[in-house]
Amino acid sequence: MDEKQDLLDMTYEELSEAFSRMGFQSFRAKQVYNWLYSGQLNFDEMTNLPKEMRSTLSEKFVAGGLKIANKLVSKIDGTRKYLFELRDGNIIESVLMKYRYGYSACLSTQVGCRMGCTFCASAPLGLVRNLTVGEMLGQLLSIAHDIGDRISHVVLMGIGEPFDNYDNVMTFLRRINREDTLNISFRKMTISTCGIVPRILDFAHEGIPVNLSVSLHAPNDEVRRQTMPVARRWPYDELLAACRKYAEITSRRVTYEYSLINGVNDLPEYAEMLASKLKGTLCHVNLIPVNKVEGTNYDKGSRQRIETFKQILEKARIAVTVRRELGSDIMAACGQLRRNTLIETGRCSV
Repeated sequence: MDEKQDLLDMTYEELSEAFSRMGFQSFRAKQVYNWLYSGQLNFDEMTNLPKEMRSTLSEKFVAGGLKIANKLVSKIDGTRKYLFELRDGNIIESVLMKYRYGYSACLSTQVGCRMGCTFCASAPLGLVRNLTVGEMLGQLLSIAHDIGDRISHVVLMGIGEPFDNYDNVMTFLRRINREDTLNISFRKMTISTCGIVPRILDFAHEGIPVNLSVSLHAPNDEVRRQTMPVARRWPYDELLAACRKYAEITSRRVTYEYSLINGVNDLPEYAEMLASKLKGTLCHVNLIPVNKVEGTNYDKGSRQRIETFKQILEKARIAVTVRRELGSDIMAACGQLRRNTLIETGRCSV
């Protein structure tokens, strides 16, 4: 990776101080800052800056340090999947989804992941490194610039485990909430974790009303350990206890993500077991018919099987929905585009 500083890693105060040291007039910092958070990350296109200054910025700095290497657009529902190449040659994915309330961006927080969930396309590739604040911002701002519209919702549910990159993720969330950046409401942000218990408890004390989503995917320890190695470190009941504590501290419900895998975790008795574990807690269950991932034998069950699971939870008065499938024609499985690209370019032998 080159030694250029990333302006998106900086606060306004840090950017202003850096410009002052370089002898730029004080108002230039505000101009550049406004350009960045309007989604313009190309210094050459910052047309109200002198040409010489734009040249200097290109020599000394980057903004996000990523470029769109590939983009797929669903012909079914307009969902967009982006493959970004970083300065060091690594690649990550982001997804843009359009809902009736506006655009929602699903962003990556790491290059790869070390959690090893067996239903995830990124798992066999392992963790390379954490993303910086600037690289997370770069995804969001690049997508907003590409569509020429505002993104109102942000979900950290792409490649990586957000709580494994905790400090950078917290800085990122607070940055995009600021009125002088993107002014995205905390309540329109969601962070997803596979269940790192100490970080769930840390997050409960952050004082920001960001939605918490926990990848549960099982009704008990035995089933969870088959698909999620993290369960060996933090047992099922310990995880649920942390989630109950989070809800108690924040008065906010926890969303439990549950990928339904045919014959693995979608039996009616498992729905009964899950209902008994969650009954009386402040929660919502999001059932996800599993995405088929090359290299696994996992597949989704029939529509009736999914509906039966849902009805059992509803009968127990557990709030539950089935996630609507988006972008089914553009490799919707998280990490699939990145994985296939690495294999095709000979950078991965998985």
